[in-house]
Amino acid sequence: MLWFTWLAANTTMWMNDVASAWLMTSIAPSPLWVALVQSASTLPVFLLGLPSGALADTVDRRRYFMFTQFWVAAIATLLCVVILLDRLTAPLLLVLTFANGIGLAMRWPVFAAIVPEVVSRPQLPQALALNGIAMNASRIAGPLIAGALIASVGSAYVFVLNAALSILAGITIMRWKRVHQESPLGREPLASAMRVGVQFVRQSGRMKAVMVRIAIFFLHSTALMAMLPLVARGLPGGTAGTFTVLLASMGVGAVTAAVLMPRIRNWLPLQPRVLAGTAVQAVAAVIVAFAPNISVAVPAMVFGGAAWITVANSLTVAAQMALPDWVRARGMSIYQMALMGSTAAGAALWGQVATWTSVHTSIAISSVTSVVAMVLAQRMTMDRGTEEDLTPSHVLKVPEMQEPPRAGRVQVRVEYLIDPQRAPEFLALMQESRRSRLRQGALDWQLLHDLYEPGRYVEQIIDASWTEHLRRFDRISAADVQLRDKRLAFHVGEEPPKVSRYLIEQE
Repeated sequence: MLWFTWLAANTTMWMNDVASAWLMTSIAPSPLWVALVQSASTLPVFLLGLPSGALADTVDRRRYFMFTQFWVAAIATLLCVVILLDRLTAPLLLVLTFANGIGLAMRWPVFAAIVPEVVSRPQLPQALALNGIAMNASRIAGPLIAGALIASVGSAYVFVLNAALSILAGITIMRWKRVHQESPLGREPLASAMRVGVQFVRQSGRMKAVMVRIAIFFLHSTALMAMLPLVARGLPGGTAGTFTVLLASMGVGAVTAAVLMPRIRNWLPLQPRVLAGTAVQAVAAVIVAFAPNISVAVPAMVFGGAAWITVANSLTVAAQMALPDWVRARGMSIYQMALMGSTAAGAALWGQVATWTSVHTSIAISSVTSVVAMVLAQRMTMDRGTEEDLTPSHVLKVPEMQEPPRAGRVQVRVEYLIDPQRAPEFLALMQESRRSRLRQGALDWQLLHDLYEPGRYVEQIIDASWTEHLRRFDRISAADVQLRDKRLAFHVGEEPPKVSRYLIEQE
C-alpha cells in the first residue's frame, strides 16, 4: 500500500515538474527562468525540511502523511484554474511551484521515517532500492503521461490528473491501520525537537560525511536536469516529446540500476561506488549536452540515470543506517535539506553560468567540477565505515522522584577516579562520550579535572529540563551502553562513579 502510494506521489511530482518547466519555456524561455523552476520546486525542502522532520518524529505519521497528499491536490487544482483562466505569469508559476514544493518538503521526511517501521534493518537497503524503483518508474511514467497530455489536451489537464492521484493517495493512506503511540513524557516541543535533530547530525561523523557527499553530487548533477528542456529544444526536431523521451530514458537507467543494486553493493564499497557513480554521471551529462541528435542523447541519459540512482541510493542507505528510530525523520529531513538545497542552488548557479556562456558550456563545467569536488571530499571527510549498534537499550535505570522538580535546567555530574597514567586514553574516550551525550539531546557537556587530585574527573551534562533529562534515557542505544562500559573500565574507586543531579536555580 505504501509503495503504491509513493509511486503515485512521485508520479505527480514528475508530472508537475515536466509541465511547469515546459510552461516556463513558453512564458519566459531564458535559461535563468527555466532553471528557476527547478529551484522553486526544491527550495521548500531546504527551508521547511527540519520543521517537517521534527513534526514527523512527534505527531501521528499516518495523519501527517495523509495531509501532505491533500495539500498537493489543492495546489494542483489552483494551478489548473489559473491556466484555464489564462492568468498564468512567470512569477506566479514560480510561486505555485514553490507551494507544491511545500508538499514535497512535508511528505519526504515522514515517508523516510515510515519505511524502517515496516521492514527489518537487514532488509532496509533492499526496501530503499525498491522505493528507488518506484521513484524512477514514476520518472518514466510521469513525463510520458505529462508529455501526452500536454501534446493532446494542454498543460492544465496535467494538474487535473495530479490532483486526482494525490487525493487517491491520501484516501489510501487513510486506510492504513497504524497505531500512533504517544510518549509517556508527552509530545516533544517543536523547537526542542528541531534543536536535537540538528545536534544529532552535527555530532555524528557518519552523517556529516554523507551530507557533504550528497550536497556535492546534487549541486553539480542538477545542471543537466535544470536545463534539460533547453537541451531537448536544441536537438533536431526538439519538442515536448523529445524532453519526455530524455527523462524517460534516465528513468529506465535508474530502474535498471536499482534492480541490480545488491550486486553493485557487493562489487564496490560505499566510497568507491559514490566516486564511480559521480564520474559516470558527469561523462553522461557532457555527452547529452553535446549530442548531435536524440539517438546519441538517449543512451547517455540511460547511463546517467543508472549512475544517479547508484549514488543517491548508496548515500540514502548510509544515512538511514546512521540514524536511530527516535530521530530518523529529523535526520532524514536534514539529509534531504542538503540534497534539495544543493539542487536549488545548483539550478540557479548553472542557469546563470549558461546565461553568461551557453547551456553546453555550463553543463560541461559542472561535470568536470563534480568529479574534482567528490575526490577532494573523499580525502578530506573521514568515514571509517563502521556502524554503531543503534538498537534501543533500557539497561540504565531511569531516575525517579516523588514530584517532578519545578521548571529549570538540570545539571548532571558523574565523578570518576582513574589512574593518572591512563589520562590520555581516558580523555580520548570522553570525547566520544561528549558526542554521545549531545546526540541524545543534552544542551551542554564539560569535563572537569580536579587541580588537587590528578586522578579525579567530573563529567558535567546540562539538560533543558527534567523532562528532557528523562527523554535521554529513552534514546540510549546499545552503542551508548558499550561506551558507558568503557568509561567504567577506567574507574578505580571502590564504589561506582558518583552521580549527582542538580536543578540550576540561577544563570
